[in-house]
Amino acid sequence: MPEPQKAAATPISPATDSRLVAWVRQAAPYIHAFRGKTFVIAFGGEVLESEAAQALIHDVALLDAMGIRLVLVHGARPQIDAEMQSRGLTPRFHKGLRVTDAEVLECVKRAMGVTRIEIEAMLSQGLPNTPLAGGFLRVTGGNFITARPVGVVDGVDFQYTGAVRKVVAEEIQGDLAQENVVLITPIGASPTGEIFNLAWEEVAEAVATAVKADKLIYLCASPGLIDKKRNLIDALTADEAHTLLNRKVAQADDVTRALPGAVRACRAGVGRVHFLDYRSDGAMLMEFFTREGIGTVLTSAPLATLRNATHEDVGGILALIAPLEADGTLVRRGRERLEMEIDRFSVLDLDGIIVGCAALYPLSAARGETRGAELACLAVMPEYRRAGYGDQLRSHIEQRAAKMKLKKLFVLTTRTAHWFIERGFVETTADSLPPGKRELYNLQRRSKVLVKSL
Repeated sequence: MPEPQKAAATPISPATDSRLVAWVRQAAPYIHAFRGKTFVIAFGGEVLESEAAQALIHDVALLDAMGIRLVLVHGARPQIDAEMQSRGLTPRFHKGLRVTDAEVLECVKRAMGVTRIEIEAMLSQGLPNTPLAGGFLRVTGGNFITARPVGVVDGVDFQYTGAVRKVVAEEIQGDLAQENVVLITPIGASPTGEIFNLAWEEVAEAVATAVKADKLIYLCASPGLIDKKRNLIDALTADEAHTLLNRKVAQADDVTRALPGAVRACRAGVGRVHFLDYRSDGAMLMEFFTREGIGTVLTSAPLATLRNATHEDVGGILALIAPLEADGTLVRRGRERLEMEIDRFSVLDLDGIIVGCAALYPLSAARGETRGAELACLAVMPEYRRAGYGDQLRSHIEQRAAKMKLKKLFVLTTRTAHWFIERGFVETTADSLPPGKRELYNLQRRSKVLVKSL
């Protein structure tokens, strides 16, 4: 009987290989930035019942391997419901919060215990050809949460449903310092020894705030927050999210439950709060290690900061404008010239990466002429051009020119004339330029000259 033939190895195409190389290089600055940072990852019991559970554990292992300190907060709503059903009990909720009597509490303890054991087992795997191979995740837990009863709300006695009274942050941070993954189950005891059922969304908020987490991540059955037109919101501030809540813009159920706590956590000092779709394979990797991200991020202040450039930004500006210089959109500048003129530049800084820049060059005027300036080198990374960053830079340069009491702003462009015309610039001739700039006008480039009165 002939031996079975081995399947031929699938070659990696040059295109695929180049994409992998590009992704790794793009991710490297984020890997360096996140090492030693604290992430709180919160997810409901629905995640564990889905096909995404194993992929989530793999991504947790990758984050741990990169030196990120991890706290996992899990829920168990469907598991509790299933346990109640097996005992012939009917779930009761009021304003999204489970009413927990003595019988339900027994179901809660059993479901939470089983769920926690299953998560610990998944984190202990070491299967070949997975991110868990060759690694070991030490999982710890403890009585980190002190609880209090919710009490009676709107005439409803919640009994053994509780709220977070205190988080023992020092103990959690101690475990994190020993490179342990901290797994927190949303059950808490009161000082009198009573046990209370807690909402995992509230526990995640309280823990992230107490340990001063750099990121709080909610894994939900939704790509993120949406606006009134049902479009995904990439980023917003805590104040904008609060406005979204007040306007009662409909969100997915789990997002609705988590959003108030997300706003509070953001305002209390948590670095950033992310809403990601647990059904999207690799959502955390795409969100944290690519520039464009994949979900919704909440910040206390706007995500991108517009500031004056410094000498440390020269490399970032050169990398940004190099493709535009290569195709002739921008006039070529060398590093030496850019370093000499860096005080003319403003940049948009996103997570330490320069995603946009623009420069203001005051122009000398003949006696009796109105003083003006040139708006030059306006550039934005292609993946951010729809975010309105070009307009932010243009507006910033116009404001800088106005503060300098300049009356006219000139632009010389070969490809973006219509963009500037739509923003109030008017096409004119090279003869309208101040004498010094007119003498330097490059006839070969045949740039269009536009002007705007300030």
